Amino acid sequence: MDVELKRAGSFLPVQPPAGIASAEDYAVCRRVMRAASKNYSFASNFFPSVKRPHVEALYAFLRVGDDRVDVSYEGFPSPVAAIEAWEQAYWQAFELSDSPHPVMRAYLDTAISCGIPRETMTTYFRAMKEDASLGPREVRRYPTFADLLKYMEGSAIPVGRAMLHILGVRAPYTLEQARPGADSLSIAMQLSNFWRDISADWRIRRSYIPQEDMDYFGYTEADLAAGRLTPGFVNLLEFEFQRTEGYYLQARESVKMLSSGRWAVLSGLEVYRAILSEIRRSGYDVFSRRAGASTLSKLGLAVRAYRRLKR
Repeated sequence: MDVELKRAGSFLPVQPPAGIASAEDYAVCRRVMRAASKNYSFASNFFPSVKRPHVEALYAFLRVGDDRVDVSYEGFPSPVAAIEAWEQAYWQAFELSDSPHPVMRAYLDTAISCGIPRETMTTYFRAMKEDASLGPREVRRYPTFADLLKYMEGSAIPVGRAMLHILGVRAPYTLEQARPGADSLSIAMQLSNFWRDISADWRIRRSYIPQEDMDYFGYTEADLAAGRLTPGFVNLLEFEFQRTEGYYLQARESVKMLSSGRWAVLSGLEVYRAILSEIRRSGYDVFSRRAGASTLSKLGLAVRAYRRLKR
């Protein structure tokens, strides 16, 4: 096990694949990922070294688009213009087999090397443009969970589907058989982030709690704006947690279908699932603190994932 830990869990930089992108292009992607997500960065260290640059390129490509919508659209007249420019750069990159942007070059190299269809990201850009189209005082709401799932078809599911191409599917399984599990993991991880970031998202005019669920548990947007930790809110969150756990269960059953990266994927599953446990331990208080496991706890989860794979 120690040898496996050192090899698959190495924090040392690795050489990217040869092709359109340079080593520095992939290094830019690595820096973007490590600056943006501690959980994803941690899990990525357990991918095989030949796969890790592709994982970093995928993450960075999506992060640039997300940030143009939610963080800053500097250099553009609006968030809509910023994400539309990123979408235009995406399609041009595939047409020209090149891009002036290092992150786009790296993702293009990854997509071509791993066979990720360019159409995979069509729904991603749709979801980002929906978010970017909000007025200055408009709140993005989702009346039902079905509406939220429709949004996640663009914001989450493309991640898992691209990862299937990066990691591969081993015989006798097929891509079609593995896809539902990849979708479930993408949904579960994003739902965990939604529940963790309820307060932060509200500050940028986002509410990912389905309105039908808030109504059922008697929790209002006024309560949300005030950060009220009521019994109804606790019951509401636990309801959403149980729903999220169902997706994690579906995802766990399909990890065996991957031809590589199973340890990293299962470690990522456990780390993101631990967000729910951390919120429970804090008494469901997502308003005064941001839930997250320590590095030591994450290492313990990675070891548990390793042992589960061996069993």
